[in-house]
Amino acid sequence: MDHPALSVIIPVYREELRINALLAHVASLPALGGVEVLVVDGDPEQRTLAVLDLDMAIPVASDKGRARQMNAGAAVAQGDMLLFLHADTRLPVDAFQLIHSALAGQTFCGGAFSLSIQPEVGLPRSGLRFIAWAANLRSRVTRAPYGDQAIFIRRDCFVPLGGFSDIPLMEDLEFMTRLRRRGLPIAILRARVVTSARRWEKEGLLHCTGRNLLLRALYHLGVPAHRLVGFYP
Repeated sequence: MDHPALSVIIPVYREELRINALLAHVASLPALGGVEVLVVDGDPEQRTLAVLDLDMAIPVASDKGRARQMNAGAAVAQGDMLLFLHADTRLPVDAFQLIHSALAGQTFCGGAFSLSIQPEVGLPRSGLRFIAWAANLRSRVTRAPYGDQAIFIRRDCFVPLGGFSDIPLMEDLEFMTRLRRRGLPIAILRARVVTSARRWEKEGLLHCTGRNLLLRALYHLGVPAHRLVGFYP
């Protein structure tokens, strides 16, 4: 492959049942300037890499931990732009063009998409729509989006910051907050990614949402991430 303009980095842990469907989704999107996809497996048994379609992605083995996995992928990625994509998130059809437009002019250092949540059976659509609305409002006000909004960044901004901090939780919030505090401009695109509601389906809408709000509040109050991770499955 020629030098790609964009590297899509997907941290995974036991996503062997879903990974190739995600790769097919990414491969179906129109690309500009070349796109490479790296799947970074934090499972010691590397179950996801064992089933990976090697025609669609580059396998990368890593220690467990989303921050470590994303940093490991970025270390071997060749693109001038990096997109960090969660395994349960799907991109809008024009995602790569939108990222190019946001970053190519040097106006923005990084950014993310707006959020929508794919409803599951038994979960109230109105509740999920409110959660997505609140998340989008928060990210526009704070300029610190979460990882399930598909964070993207120019390599020349990512490397000087030292990548994601080696913490077990809130690594996305910590990184984007650090970006913002250095005065580096962050774009929140109106186009929406679609993330799965499987977390809310498994734990219940109120329990999952309440727990997440509490963890974020405690983190902002200074409770270290390594103390909070025990409350996050």
